[in-house]
Amino acid sequence: MQALKQTDFQFPAQTGFYRGKVRDVYFFGDRLAMVASDRISAFDVVLPRAIPYKGQVLNQIAAHFLRATADIVPNWLEATPHPQVSIGKRCEPFRVEMVVRGYLVGHAWREYKAGKRTICSEPMPEGMRENDAFPQPIITPTTKAQAGHDQDISEAEILSEGIVTAEEYNLLKQYALALYKRGVQMAAARGLILADTKYEFGKWNGQIYLIDEVHTPDSSRYFYAEGYAERQAKGEPQRQLSKEFVREWLMANGFQGKEGQQIPNMDDERVAAISERYIELYEKITGETFQKQDYTNILQDVEAAIRNFLED
Repeated sequence: MQALKQTDFQFPAQTGFYRGKVRDVYFFGDRLAMVASDRISAFDVVLPRAIPYKGQVLNQIAAHFLRATADIVPNWLEATPHPQVSIGKRCEPFRVEMVVRGYLVGHAWREYKAGKRTICSEPMPEGMRENDAFPQPIITPTTKAQAGHDQDISEAEILSEGIVTAEEYNLLKQYALALYKRGVQMAAARGLILADTKYEFGKWNGQIYLIDEVHTPDSSRYFYAEGYAERQAKGEPQRQLSKEFVREWLMANGFQGKEGQQIPNMDDERVAAISERYIELYEKITGETFQKQDYTNILQDVEAAIRNFLED
């Protein structure tokens, strides 16, 4: 099964390179080219098989929402010269991620279930159940620890540690809540509920920019709106539109990224099923028909797209 697992290009004007769990990033001074590979990760582990069209799905969803929110805050994206390539400004990232939660789900629910009633110093009302809506969205920032895992952090800690200034943080909060509100509206138009999501910001020429991906199923959790109230009333799990289905399959096969655990075998049938699920995510979230790209000369096509953009 054809897929783009990784790239190893060398461009004449290249000033650096970084390979993340799923993206290969090429630096060109104050610009960067981000290649969304078809690698897939879960539990902080890159799985052995690449998923056809996954990179295209995430790249195109991110571009879709970056363009749809550019009136709220400027963002880093300048062009998508290939379905798996985004090129834009190389911003200096803030060392904090703005997680916006409209619903008690995921990490917040695990904290709540453990008896905690605050998260990042934000109060969580008594009597809530998993997947209930908060009275209003809350911001629960995270910061990168030395080990690379996200750590909860409060606004007071962010300011006392000098991660950002008070003026910058107030802007980040305004932007994050406005972006989430727009995301909620766009999701509702597609019959979805944007339960929670995260935003990353950086600076370029002294101005704050939205960076990275936005409202993708890898960075956000969506519920299906139809039947949401009925499922809550019955205490049933919500139908989710996210990468959770991959994690659930791994857990059902005895893998949670812990030491000594073996990644279950992903045969062609499983890889194809995950690929089709990502395409379904794309079409549901954007309302557009997915156009499968040609993998025949994928490496050459990606390299040429970046070269041509740089030469223009």
